[in-house]
Amino acid sequence: MLGPAFARSISGKRLARWGGHDNVDALWLDLAARPYPAHVQGFDRADYDKTFPGSSAQILAAADRAMAHQIDLLGTGPVHLGEDIDWLKDFKTGDRWPVAFCRSIDYVNKGRPSDVKVPWEISRLQWLLPVGQAYVLTGGDERYAQSVRAVIESWIAANPYGYSVNWSCTMEPALRLQTWTWLFHIFAKSKAWADVGFRDRFLSSLYLHGAFTEIHIERASINGNHLTADAAGLVFAGLFFRGIGSADRWAAEGWRTLNEEIVKQVHPDGVDFEASVPYHRLVAELFVMPARYRKAGGLVVEATYRDRLEAMGRFVAAYSRPDGTSPHWGDADDGRGLPLGTQSLGDHRYLCALIGDTLDDTLLIDLAPPKSDEIAWHGARQSSSGQIPLTSQSFRDGGVYILAGGNNHVFVDCGPVGLAGLGGHGHNDALSFEAWLDGQLLVADPGSYVYTADFDARNRFRSTASHNTPQVDGAEINRLHASDNLWNLHEDAKAEAVDFSFDGNSAKFVGQHFGYTRLADPVTVQRTLAIDFANARLSILDEIKCGQEHELLIPLYLAAGVEAKQFDDGYELTTAGRRFVVNATGVGWQSSIQDAFLSPSYGVTVPSKRIVWAKRAIGVEQLSLILSPVH
Repeated sequence: MLGPAFARSISGKRLARWGGHDNVDALWLDLAARPYPAHVQGFDRADYDKTFPGSSAQILAAADRAMAHQIDLLGTGPVHLGEDIDWLKDFKTGDRWPVAFCRSIDYVNKGRPSDVKVPWEISRLQWLLPVGQAYVLTGGDERYAQSVRAVIESWIAANPYGYSVNWSCTMEPALRLQTWTWLFHIFAKSKAWADVGFRDRFLSSLYLHGAFTEIHIERASINGNHLTADAAGLVFAGLFFRGIGSADRWAAEGWRTLNEEIVKQVHPDGVDFEASVPYHRLVAELFVMPARYRKAGGLVVEATYRDRLEAMGRFVAAYSRPDGTSPHWGDADDGRGLPLGTQSLGDHRYLCALIGDTLDDTLLIDLAPPKSDEIAWHGARQSSSGQIPLTSQSFRDGGVYILAGGNNHVFVDCGPVGLAGLGGHGHNDALSFEAWLDGQLLVADPGSYVYTADFDARNRFRSTASHNTPQVDGAEINRLHASDNLWNLHEDAKAEAVDFSFDGNSAKFVGQHFGYTRLADPVTVQRTLAIDFANARLSILDEIKCGQEHELLIPLYLAAGVEAKQFDDGYELTTAGRRFVVNATGVGWQSSIQDAFLSPSYGVTVPSKRIVWAKRAIGVEQLSLILSPVH
């Protein structure tokens, strides 16, 4: 590690000398004049408000909360951090980590409810981004610049280089590089940031972030989003400080790593190999933003990289629903690279424009929504159509099948467990699905809730029982390695598609998995999903084959706000003033409505219901469900 002595040797004057400048102010002006991959200049306020109604009001309100040091993230609820922010504290539980060498800190705290993601997220400083946006929208109100400077000064003082929990995971300083470089370009010409002492401290700390990321880059035999974030951070640090000190080496190493990883982590069909829609969004941002930075600086983005990035955008368009929602497939921790839009958390469609703009792909740009403030703040071209067509598509490499047409969208998982068979952010969700029928989300994935804050809850939300897929004898489709191993699963299911077909009127999927063939009496599970688009009629047929008696359970988790009432052989569902029915056909199945919980975002749960069909069975068993609207 480059230790405290190295950190003390880095100063604004030294960086200025390396850059060929006489003083820090000259270096500052040089850096401020360099290209950046997001919008950092002024908007015409009248035109902005006309194009993005309500956006500036949301941004200004968020900026006011940030200047008051009020946050609401990762399930904390509205929390006032206080005038003097405690950067080492989990504000959900009150637990606090010591000021110590980062590698000596136990940030998991097994057996305690602490969640290290809280101080990490607060230290990413993404909650300050609206303050920078407010500065732009108000034409340079110095209150915003002063507030952000004070927070950054506080952070630097409380987190010495390498000596706090906020350095314990390299992904954290790597992600801060995106936030800090954007804030620099926003406030570089402000009066509040003109003090040479502050400029020295800011640039020195930013440079040390790059040095730390290079030394402690998170490499393993199989890498995921952490290495991607680290490499993206190196590109940002390297291009920001281009030609200064080690910056060119950082940029080259980061870009080389991203080129290697994009073909390892992203399947040829564009699906991120971590088997998670929210992480697909994060990783897509981590791949596209460095490419945008290179493009802004006149550098090349290689053909293979472009192809995988374009495929990622196509997958985003396929899994996105017209109402701006997306499936809760796999883990979700709300992670972002540089979040600048006011759209809802689950709306990923802006990525089509960011990727399309980077690749000069107008067809991909037009799969984004029109008039998106996220797209505008990233300086990308807006969609001219803004209507993603609902079409059925298969992503066989990633194991995702989408039955879509009319006003219907069914997302099906039938692929690898995630992270090249290690599990990672994947769940026990083989053959599970979400159903958005006739414009309403009816069947939903429960989400992921938390990570290290609650080991039991972590395992429960990623378990088979928490997904819309058949369960046998209460067993897991893919075995957990151990109750305290929160990130790995055995690759038991080996799910595969048997058939997938569609036309303009209907679509059909048939898949199976082998997760239960390991039982003393092997059991096979096959599921057929078929949809009639015109009538929004979804049929689900499960066929389970076994030789001895087993306990079978088939759940449907209802989306938040969907109420269920039993009648005869089925159930009536009501939501948003609409009525749907679920009719069941099968011999000897017992059903019931049970309380359940969904996690719409990290650290948050909301009450819901699930309908469960259960039976002790032997031989070949079938259950047929038909879900359709009542007109």
